[in-house]
Amino acid sequence: MVQPVQNPAPAPVSGWQKNYVFTGDSVRLCWRDHHDPRVPAERPALLCLAGLTRNGTDFAHLAESLGNEWRIVAPDLRGRGESGWARDSLTYVALTYLRDLSLVLEAAGISRFVVIGSSLGGLLALRLTTAHRAQMAGVVLNDIGPAIEPAGLKRLQANVGRGGNWATWVHAARDLGLRNAAIHPDWGLHDWLAFAKRLCRVGPQGRIIFDYDPRIAEPFRLPHGDAGADDWAAFDSLIGLPVLSLRAELSDVFSAATQAQMQRRLPAMTAVTVPGVGHAPTLAEPVAAAAMFKFLERLK
Repeated sequence: MVQPVQNPAPAPVSGWQKNYVFTGDSVRLCWRDHHDPRVPAERPALLCLAGLTRNGTDFAHLAESLGNEWRIVAPDLRGRGESGWARDSLTYVALTYLRDLSLVLEAAGISRFVVIGSSLGGLLALRLTTAHRAQMAGVVLNDIGPAIEPAGLKRLQANVGRGGNWATWVHAARDLGLRNAAIHPDWGLHDWLAFAKRLCRVGPQGRIIFDYDPRIAEPFRLPHGDAGADDWAAFDSLIGLPVLSLRAELSDVFSAATQAQMQRRLPAMTAVTVPGVGHAPTLAEPVAAAAMFKFLERLK
């Protein structure tokens, strides 16, 4: 009897590939995967988690500096980018995001990873320790810690879900530059245009709109917040892991005092301040990029 031929698993392909998996509540999750076949198979992947209103395109530039040495996996959380929007806005919470990320890790075949988390992504990095601590090889926390400054939280709550509707990319870039001038004071139009193209998309009417479900704001603005979370306990669970903490010099979300407290609780943590920017660094800034490179070299 002739046995059916088993197709071999496809070899990794260099460059960004988009992949998808469906959740139990029928949300399609997208993740971008940069997998150069020259990267040693045993090396941990870089799991890149973006901020509240952002998506995996925030990490596209890492392919240029790190793509020859690391597999880079950048998911779009539900309601962002090319991931689907949830029917129930109350699933836009950390518990659901963590379940979704478990699905992505399994579908992508990732058994060992370093988390690079910006803002909300950093909080998810802390909480991944609940189910995935044994798989984690290191953590980069980008302008976030277990305590969030009230003024910064209030600003984020006021801004998320705000409408954006522009006739052209240049209009979008100029407006976003005005709204966020204090965060990147040295940026010019070219930088804001690149920023707009990461944060926005062309809508059905041909106008530029934000690339996320505005309903992600609904649970974020609830008075009880993320009830039940103890991010200091989650942070303490990082003991024994290499940790890099990046703090934006102008941040209104992550204070120097919080970073100092983190350093006291985890003396082996590397703490770096990124000058001249607010919440949050893009990781392309020279100080941030150098700190990341040095940190990751230790983990090879």
